[in-house]
Amino acid sequence: MCTLKITRRQGVNFLWNHEKMNQLFEHALTVFMAFFAIMNPIANTTVFAGLTGSMGKSEQTKIALKSLFITFTIILLFSVLGKSIFHLFGITLPALRITGGILVFLVGYHMLQGKNSNLHTAQESENSDVAVSPLAVPLLAGPGTIATAMNYSASAGWEEITVTVLMFATLCVITFVCFVFSSNIISVIGRSGLGIVTRLMGLILSVIGVQMVIIGIKAVIYI
Repeated sequence: MCTLKITRRQGVNFLWNHEKMNQLFEHALTVFMAFFAIMNPIANTTVFAGLTGSMGKSEQTKIALKSLFITFTIILLFSVLGKSIFHLFGITLPALRITGGILVFLVGYHMLQGKNSNLHTAQESENSDVAVSPLAVPLLAGPGTIATAMNYSASAGWEEITVTVLMFATLCVITFVCFVFSSNIISVIGRSGLGIVTRLMGLILSVIGVQMVIIGIKAVIYI
């Protein structure tokens, strides 16, 4: 009888762990696709090449590393401190989802038109470090990216937050590779190929933005 109880308990634990793993996997996939679409590393490669085209390979690598380190640090802080920021400013999760969803939708909408959104547009300044601005902010860690990170972290536990940060770190590595080999990627894909990628990412972003708004409105209705 005791053995039967232990077996049942083990079975329940196995099912719970299996379900939890599936949820984390789905969360990881959703977060990765959202970050990939909004950062669009392939399309942003052209911006990086335009800003660093006259520099040597070693200088390009340093700028890519610095910009992505700053980007990762910003998203890490907003992911980990998301709940604290909410309490500090009295922000509710539905408000973030509605506002963040609108921002993400606007970025995606402009990408669908084959344009860069003003929220994530690189405008180089003569006196600025291009790794900081415009590459890190607002091109990579713009309002849409920050809103996405907070949306997926604010209502989640530490496991989901860890997955969110890991997925963003993975995307930073992918973006770094794209930046370092920017000239090769541009020559292979071409301008028309980059336009297609940008529009596809725009479609995904628009859908994600609308979904965030719908979830936020539902939460407000049922409060």
